[in-house]
Amino acid sequence: MSLFPVFEFFQNAGLTVAMRSSRWIFPIIACVHLMGLAVIGGAVLVVDLRLLGFGLSRQPVAQVARDAQRWLLLSLLVMLPTGFLLFMSKAVQCYTLPAFWIKMTALFLALVFTFAVRPKVVMADETRMNPVVGKLAALVSLSLWSSVAIAGKWIGVP
Repeated sequence: MSLFPVFEFFQNAGLTVAMRSSRWIFPIIACVHLMGLAVIGGAVLVVDLRLLGFGLSRQPVAQVARDAQRWLLLSLLVMLPTGFLLFMSKAVQCYTLPAFWIKMTALFLALVFTFAVRPKVVMADETRMNPVVGKLAALVSLSLWSSVAIAGKWIGVP
Protein backbone atom coordinates (compact mmCIF):
# COMPACT_ATOMS: atom_id res chain seq x y z
CA MET A 1 0.00 0.00 0.00
CA SER A 2 1.32 3.39 -0.99
CA LEU A 3 1.31 6.34 1.38
CA PHE A 4 1.12 8.74 -1.55
CA PRO A 5 -2.66 9.37 -1.24
CA VAL A 6 -2.16 10.32 2.42
CA PHE A 7 0.59 12.75 1.43
CA GLU A 8 -1.69 14.21 -1.28
CA PHE A 9 -4.46 14.62 1.29
CA PHE A 10 -2.16 16.57 3.61
CA GLN A 11 -0.91 18.79 0.82
CA ASN A 12 -4.44 19.58 -0.38
CA ALA A 13 -5.98 20.19 3.05
CA GLY A 14 -7.57 23.60 3.50
CA LEU A 15 -5.04 24.74 6.08
CA THR A 16 -2.17 23.81 3.81
CA VAL A 17 -3.65 25.61 0.83
CA ALA A 18 -4.06 28.72 3.01
CA MET A 19 -0.45 28.42 4.13
CA ARG A 20 0.79 28.28 0.55
CA SER A 21 -1.37 31.20 -0.57
CA SER A 22 -0.13 33.45 2.24
CA ARG A 23 3.09 35.35 1.89
CA TRP A 24 3.82 35.20 5.62
CA ILE A 25 2.38 32.05 7.20
CA PHE A 26 5.00 29.58 5.92
CA PRO A 27 8.01 31.81 6.79
CA ILE A 28 6.64 32.49 10.27
CA ILE A 29 6.08 28.79 10.93
CA ALA A 30 9.56 28.04 9.56
CA CYS A 31 11.09 30.66 11.89
CA VAL A 32 9.30 29.23 14.92
CA HIS A 33 10.47 25.75 13.89
CA LEU A 34 14.06 26.98 13.60
CA MET A 35 13.86 28.60 17.04
CA GLY A 36 12.72 25.24 18.39
CA LEU A 37 15.68 23.66 16.62
CA ALA A 38 18.04 26.07 18.34
CA VAL A 39 16.54 25.27 21.75
CA ILE A 40 16.58 21.51 21.25
CA GLY A 41 20.12 21.79 19.91
CA GLY A 42 21.17 23.60 23.07
CA ALA A 43 19.37 21.16 25.36
CA VAL A 44 20.95 18.16 23.66
CA LEU A 45 24.35 19.79 23.29
CA VAL A 46 24.74 20.84 26.93
CA VAL A 47 24.13 17.28 28.16
CA ASP A 48 26.23 15.64 25.46
CA LEU A 49 29.13 18.03 26.01
CA ARG A 50 28.96 17.28 29.73
CA LEU A 51 29.08 13.55 28.95
CA LEU A 52 32.11 14.20 26.74
CA GLY A 53 33.79 16.04 29.61
CA PHE A 54 33.49 19.57 28.23
CA GLY A 55 32.01 22.15 30.56
CA LEU A 56 29.76 22.08 33.61
CA SER A 57 32.16 19.61 35.22
CA ARG A 58 31.17 20.75 38.72
CA GLN A 59 27.61 19.57 38.17
CA PRO A 60 26.69 15.90 38.00
CA VAL A 61 25.56 14.73 34.57
CA ALA A 62 22.18 13.79 36.04
CA GLN A 63 21.62 17.38 37.22
CA VAL A 64 22.59 18.84 33.86
CA ALA A 65 20.21 16.40 32.16
CA ARG A 66 17.35 17.26 34.53
CA ASP A 67 17.91 20.98 33.96
CA ALA A 68 17.96 20.53 30.18
CA GLN A 69 14.97 18.17 30.10
CA ARG A 70 12.28 20.85 30.31
CA TRP A 71 13.91 22.79 27.45
CA LEU A 72 14.10 19.61 25.42
CA LEU A 73 10.41 18.88 25.99
CA LEU A 74 9.37 22.48 25.34
CA SER A 75 11.28 22.56 22.07
CA LEU A 76 9.68 19.29 20.99
CA LEU A 77 6.26 20.78 21.75
CA VAL A 78 7.18 23.59 19.35
CA MET A 79 9.01 21.60 16.70
CA LEU A 80 6.66 18.65 16.18
CA PRO A 81 3.53 20.65 15.28
CA THR A 82 5.43 23.30 13.29
CA GLY A 83 7.39 20.58 11.50
CA PHE A 84 4.15 18.81 10.65
CA LEU A 85 2.69 22.02 9.24
CA LEU A 86 5.82 22.60 7.14
CA PHE A 87 5.64 19.01 5.91
CA MET A 88 1.95 19.36 5.02
CA SER A 89 2.67 22.32 2.77
CA LYS A 90 5.11 20.24 0.69
CA ALA A 91 3.89 16.73 1.41
CA VAL A 92 3.92 15.43 -2.18
CA GLN A 93 7.43 16.80 -2.72
CA CYS A 94 8.56 15.23 0.58
CA TYR A 95 7.18 11.85 -0.48
CA THR A 96 9.65 11.70 -3.37
CA LEU A 97 12.71 12.98 -1.50
CA PRO A 98 15.09 10.48 0.12
CA ALA A 99 16.15 13.26 2.50
CA PHE A 100 12.63 13.36 3.95
CA TRP A 101 12.69 9.64 4.73
CA ILE A 102 16.21 9.96 6.13
CA LYS A 103 15.02 12.80 8.38
CA MET A 104 11.99 10.86 9.60
CA THR A 105 14.11 7.78 10.33
CA ALA A 106 16.77 9.86 12.09
CA LEU A 107 14.08 11.71 14.07
CA PHE A 108 12.50 8.46 15.20
CA LEU A 109 15.88 7.03 16.22
CA ALA A 110 16.91 10.29 17.94
CA LEU A 111 13.69 10.39 19.96
CA VAL A 112 13.96 6.73 20.97
CA PHE A 113 17.60 7.19 21.92
CA THR A 114 16.96 10.45 23.79
CA PHE A 115 14.04 9.15 25.84
CA ALA A 116 14.83 5.44 26.20
CA VAL A 117 18.61 4.97 26.12
CA ARG A 118 20.29 8.22 27.12
CA PRO A 119 18.40 8.60 30.44
CA LYS A 120 19.91 5.33 31.63
CA VAL A 121 23.36 6.73 30.95
CA VAL A 122 22.86 10.24 32.33
CA MET A 123 21.10 9.06 35.48
CA ALA A 124 23.66 6.35 36.24
CA ASP A 125 26.05 6.76 39.15
CA GLU A 126 29.04 8.54 37.62
CA THR A 127 31.46 6.85 39.98
CA ARG A 128 30.36 3.41 38.75
CA MET A 129 29.83 4.15 35.07
CA ASN A 130 32.59 3.61 32.57
CA PRO A 131 33.25 7.09 31.08
CA VAL A 132 33.50 5.53 27.62
CA VAL A 133 29.79 4.64 27.83
CA GLY A 134 28.89 8.28 28.47
CA LYS A 135 31.12 9.49 25.66
CA LEU A 136 29.66 6.93 23.27
CA ALA A 137 26.11 7.94 24.25
CA ALA A 138 26.97 11.58 23.63
CA LEU A 139 28.46 10.84 20.21
CA VAL A 140 25.45 8.75 19.18
CA SER A 141 23.09 11.48 20.39
CA LEU A 142 24.98 14.24 18.59
CA SER A 143 25.13 12.15 15.41
CA LEU A 144 21.41 11.39 15.43
CA TRP A 145 20.26 14.94 16.11
CA SER A 146 22.75 16.34 13.59
CA SER A 147 21.35 13.91 11.02
CA VAL A 148 17.84 15.21 11.70
CA ALA A 149 18.94 18.82 11.19
CA ILE A 150 21.05 18.13 8.10
CA ALA A 151 18.38 16.01 6.42
CA GLY A 152 15.83 18.74 7.20
CA LYS A 153 18.03 21.25 5.44
CA TRP A 154 18.35 18.90 2.45
CA ILE A 155 14.59 18.77 1.99
CA GLY A 156 14.29 22.52 2.31
CA VAL A 157 12.07 22.29 5.37
CA PRO A 158 13.95 23.64 8.39
